[in-house]
Amino acid sequence: MSFDYILNRYIIPYGISLGIAILIYLIGKMVIPIVLTVVDKLLSKSGVEETLKKFVKSIIKSLLYIILIIAILSKLGVDTSSFVAILGAITFAIGFALKDSLSNFAAGAMIIIFKPFKVGDFIEAQGYAGFVKEIQIFNTLLKTPDNKIAIIPNGGLSTGSTLNYSTMNTRRVDFTFGIGYGDDIDKAKEVIAKVANEYDLVLKSPEPFIAVSELADSSVNFTVRVWTKTDNYWDVYFYMFEKVKKGFDEAEVSIPFPQRDIHVHNAN
Repeated sequence: MSFDYILNRYIIPYGISLGIAILIYLIGKMVIPIVLTVVDKLLSKSGVEETLKKFVKSIIKSLLYIILIIAILSKLGVDTSSFVAILGAITFAIGFALKDSLSNFAAGAMIIIFKPFKVGDFIEAQGYAGFVKEIQIFNTLLKTPDNKIAIIPNGGLSTGSTLNYSTMNTRRVDFTFGIGYGDDIDKAKEVIAKVANEYDLVLKSPEPFIAVSELADSSVNFTVRVWTKTDNYWDVYFYMFEKVKKGFDEAEVSIPFPQRDIHVHNAN
């Protein structure tokens, strides 16, 4: 076997393939950063959160390098069909093992994109209530009113019901006040109306609603509804209870409470 035969049969073809493989690598090294830059700009224009943006870019980067490696190996004459099959099987196995995590990731992406709630909102979901502290890729962190951190998987948040208390600018605050059957209903209504109307955090429109709603076993109950800015909800809630109680005391309107009469009989 002559050198010319070896040169023409093996060295030159493999040298050309090697050169093309190197060229593919160099082109890939230049193109991949450009593609990632374009993806970064598109994600930024879409308003995607930084955490999700980094995760998406890392996935795309990994996929591009896998494609680049397969293209180089194919050009070098390596049979990549088995490699692709093995890679697919590994990907399927990993995906099946991490199906819950992937579900949480997809749910986290949907939450970040569609924003049913945002950081700082007060929500109630999955048996927890609190302020949204952080929206992560797999979990959402809630800070409860008693300063605990609840870690909720995003999958449950996306498929379950979520009550967002912060979406609207105003909220209605509901109360029930009871007075004795012997007390003056009109006087009680005046006291409640005075307290509500004099507090600057209670909105004038819609105006406060005050009405007798129940003739209970030991009290005549008023349903009271006032509106306020969402941020002022608890201020109004506690203020109304305190001031209505003081107003009833000044107006000599009684608030019924459970009582028990005990009769002692002398057996002698």
